[in-house]
Amino acid sequence: MTSIGFVGLGIMGGPMAGHLVKAGHKVTVYDLNPASVDKLTTLGATGGSSIAETVRDKDFVITMLPQDEHVESVFTEILEHAATGTVYIDFSTITPRTAEWTYTEGVKKGLRVLDAPVSGGEPGAINAALSIMVGGNEADFETATPIFETVGKTFALVGPNGAGQVVKAANQLVVGGTYALLAEAILLMERLGADAEKGLDVLAGGLAGSKILDLKRKTMLERSFAPGFRIDLHHKDMGIIIAAARQAEVPIPMGAQVAQQIAAARAMGHGSLDHSALLLVAEALAGRES
Repeated sequence: MTSIGFVGLGIMGGPMAGHLVKAGHKVTVYDLNPASVDKLTTLGATGGSSIAETVRDKDFVITMLPQDEHVESVFTEILEHAATGTVYIDFSTITPRTAEWTYTEGVKKGLRVLDAPVSGGEPGAINAALSIMVGGNEADFETATPIFETVGKTFALVGPNGAGQVVKAANQLVVGGTYALLAEAILLMERLGADAEKGLDVLAGGLAGSKILDLKRKTMLERSFAPGFRIDLHHKDMGIIIAAARQAEVPIPMGAQVAQQIAAARAMGHGSLDHSALLLVAEALAGRES
């Protein structure tokens, strides 16, 4: 039995912590929302009264938080209270620079640090089918492998600390671009009189096929945008991508366009919808509303 402190029980963190509890680990959980903690305690987790209590004397400390500032705040307490030798895994999507900072500061305190952002959205978290992009060293990755096996389906060490966040940025770049182009393809077929449903079925079976087409073509045609991953969060991720590209001096003209479309979706009031709601932006540009 492994002892784990888990901080951040949102739509992703809650199911992930639940899988660890069900796998037989001794999990202490903490979140600002008491209802989220209560839900995990019914599964067998222990509710922590503070971050300090949650992370003290644990084999692993895990965070799944919305943004850099949340990770920075929580990690400051982890530095103070976690035991030497604790493996710290951050599943949050943040900037590579912040991930590198957690490593630099963690090593000073004797922590073993991995940045491990995930892809797969809420369904992936619920079904333990996440893709996990890990930055760190080989020995720490091997130690953490049982954790990754419990919450994910695909995981790999993609480079040193910070590299996991770089690969996650690349993932979000491709995902956003795919949604934007799929939205335009749907409108093109509908406007020119083709059967868009059958057309997308054909596309899904050919070179244009993708996981997004497999999972989202039906709901996009229905204009059903219940969030699996919200526009607001993808907007945050596109900011990370633009900043990283500027730092690396890599031009991303297509990515910049997608970032503007996602920003437009937020400005239109669609921030709480799934990122497939980029279709609504394409419709607005075409002079059409759902």
